[in-house]
Amino acid sequence: MKNQYEIGEMIETKIVAITNDTIFLDLGLKSEGFLDKAELADENGNVSVKEGDSIKVYFVGNQHDELHFTTKLKGQNADKGVLENAYKNGVPVEGHVTKEIKGGFEVMVGTTRAFCPYSQMGYRQRKEPAEYIGSHRVFKITEYKNEGRNVIVSNRVILEEQANAELTKLAQSLQVGEVVTGKVKSIESYGAFIDLNGFQALLPVSEISHVRVDDVNSVLKVGQEIKAKIIKADWAHERVSLSMKELESDPWDGIKEKFPAGTQIEGVVSRVADFGLFISLAPAVDGLVHISKLPVERNTNLKKVYKPGDKLSVTVDSVDTEQKRVSLSPVVSNEEQDNANEYLSSHKDDDDGYSYNPFAALLKK
Repeated sequence: MKNQYEIGEMIETKIVAITNDTIFLDLGLKSEGFLDKAELADENGNVSVKEGDSIKVYFVGNQHDELHFTTKLKGQNADKGVLENAYKNGVPVEGHVTKEIKGGFEVMVGTTRAFCPYSQMGYRQRKEPAEYIGSHRVFKITEYKNEGRNVIVSNRVILEEQANAELTKLAQSLQVGEVVTGKVKSIESYGAFIDLNGFQALLPVSEISHVRVDDVNSVLKVGQEIKAKIIKADWAHERVSLSMKELESDPWDGIKEKFPAGTQIEGVVSRVADFGLFISLAPAVDGLVHISKLPVERNTNLKKVYKPGDKLSVTVDSVDTEQKRVSLSPVVSNEEQDNANEYLSSHKDDDDGYSYNPFAALLKK
């Protein structure tokens, strides 16, 4: 490895040690390079890196025969020669937003006056211009002309690079099929957004449970911690879909054995459709009584005759666990059958369209 670096030169190396105020870097030389720990520390003094991690840094200069590196150039190190080098090598620089000017902001990088357009300040969560004034932010020099008299900088480029780096890490750690723990960030009619270490994934309403969910608020609350399985990950569009349902046992397991053909059940109408009635047999398992099997005329509006919650005795005709379908028929009691037969016998010459008996209609189908 080289034992000399140019000011502003970027290298990727590994952290060999972290002390109270210094991060030491492996340069493959007799002496390590160093980086001020404060650059990577949060407000509590904690850093997100550890020994052995790879890190990109920029050479600042020699201090007491030690090689000093930085993750960004600060004002005291930013004379015009350094800034030109930073521009050529894409080195981030720290700048002070001093005021709003036509088209953007004036930014002081050391003693050099730079211009940041409105579109290049901030990233996804834009603030009012006044909120940026007085702040110290990190920029990338996108244009350097006339020996530093015309300098244009971008804060957005830096934030985009950081977001992409974080997204890459998430893409490596959040794989399809993995079970994750997150907190409900917000609730919508179509599902809930779940916070996964700062990234929001979607839990569709259809993936909350095998049991039909009509109102997400009835089963989930903001701040609630949940476990879910990653079922889709489109990192190019930053979309991840989750499923709690995938972690539940399949309610259709054993249904064919529990409800063999011929079984009679007193069920409850769970949903009324134009083509028939859905009858609840077990949690998350409904069977269908087709309209052709109901004691009503063919064009009857079922919603005027039946409603959810009505009880109905039914017989299981067939069970298809692969298609998750149970075909049902309404049970007609012996008394109803006798009455219907008596009615048919005494009115065998009548026009069915003139006088209608539902049980007779059922038996004639």
